[in-house]
Amino acid sequence: MIDPVLASRLQFALTTAVHIIFPTISMGLAPFLVYITYKEIRGAGEPWVSMRRFWVKIFALTFVVGTVTGIVLEFEFGTNFAAYASAVGGIFGGPLATEGLMAFMLESTFLGILLFGRERVSDRLYFLSAVLTGLGSWLSAVWILIANSWMQTPRGFEMGMRAGQEVAVITDPLAAYLNPRFLWMFVHMQSSAVLAAALFVAGIAAYKLSSPESRTRFWKTSLKLAIVAMLITAPFQAIQGDAYGRHVYETQPQKFAAMEAVYETDSYVPEYIIAVPTNLEDFLNPSAKELFGIGIPGGASWLASGGDPSAEIKGLNEFEGSPPVAFVFWSFRAMVGLGMWFILLALWAGYRWRSGELLEDRLLNRALVYSTGLGVVAVELGWMVTEIGRQPWAIQDVLKVADGVSPNLTGAEATLTLAGFVVGYAALLGVWGYLIRRLVIQGPTDGEGASPTEIGASSGVSGE
Repeated sequence: MIDPVLASRLQFALTTAVHIIFPTISMGLAPFLVYITYKEIRGAGEPWVSMRRFWVKIFALTFVVGTVTGIVLEFEFGTNFAAYASAVGGIFGGPLATEGLMAFMLESTFLGILLFGRERVSDRLYFLSAVLTGLGSWLSAVWILIANSWMQTPRGFEMGMRAGQEVAVITDPLAAYLNPRFLWMFVHMQSSAVLAAALFVAGIAAYKLSSPESRTRFWKTSLKLAIVAMLITAPFQAIQGDAYGRHVYETQPQKFAAMEAVYETDSYVPEYIIAVPTNLEDFLNPSAKELFGIGIPGGASWLASGGDPSAEIKGLNEFEGSPPVAFVFWSFRAMVGLGMWFILLALWAGYRWRSGELLEDRLLNRALVYSTGLGVVAVELGWMVTEIGRQPWAIQDVLKVADGVSPNLTGAEATLTLAGFVVGYAALLGVWGYLIRRLVIQGPTDGEGASPTEIGASSGVSGE
């Protein structure tokens, strides 16, 4: 049997990693739905009517599966991390409860109107339903990220005794909930969600457009709308992420040291753009001084300080406990590498669109198709850096993960539930993928937006 601490960590990592797929796509699709609905009620006609019907179905299916996979996470605090819930539940539970009462109810209520109310309500109310559905999905992120950001940079509380147990007592709600990390996380997460959804839409549209009989205004307009979103969000992620890195250095220097594999305090630390381990030991335990690759001398120091390549970075050996450095170091580089690819892909697609050769570039088409899910992969990697980089702490410098696990949980119980979740979540992910595939193959129904057009005949997002 697996140790209950390890099994609980693995279970929460599994359920979180699968769950985050669905809110990422639904939150990212929300701005698309608002814009598409606006175009429809303004009388733009096809293909906007068909696009609204089709992408609302994708959104709704993703929202439902995300709800099912997300509810489990809150129960896990009681089943696997009861000590954590007892110690910080007074602070941590508030945002989670508010997310359910406010954001989830708002999103689910108006999603019903968005799905079934087009012929039953006015244009204004229908557009409002699109706005409030999207707002609900983004408000969910607000409350979840308030809770998570507090774990990264806890503020506005003090530890006290209650019923013989040391617990966190909130002293300043504003300082706790609007902690230094919240805005950084929220902006980065929402921008990455829109980018991931844009890649998702672009990949599906490119796949359909690769077949001559599917080259309709519907798919061409979907692709162009996604390219616009990519051109905005991909460069923004790089700019905001650079500033975010400095914030991490200032507030969680241990995590930053793991991101750069700095074990001994040093200056002029290089930033490896491409890092290649020379042996298995270097892969499992990377060191910034021993890796082979392309690095910028002083680049990590420059990133940490905001411009000084000689800045000192505190090494991991000076901290109490260290995260699994290999996971953090390689995840960070893979995430940044994907970010650079997204910028290149967006500029490539934008250039081909401007030159009137968007549908003629077969290599671009394949690149878009193969990148369909890479935005979600980048989000997963980012969360690995965020969560694994904080280890061994559940609440940074306050409560360790091992001390938050349910004290009476046995290895057999933890292993059994872990196995059950592996099977259950794999089934849910498979069902979602199967249904998405069916919707994509079917495309717009009842002849919606299905009239073929000449390749490259339209030059605007509207497909006109």
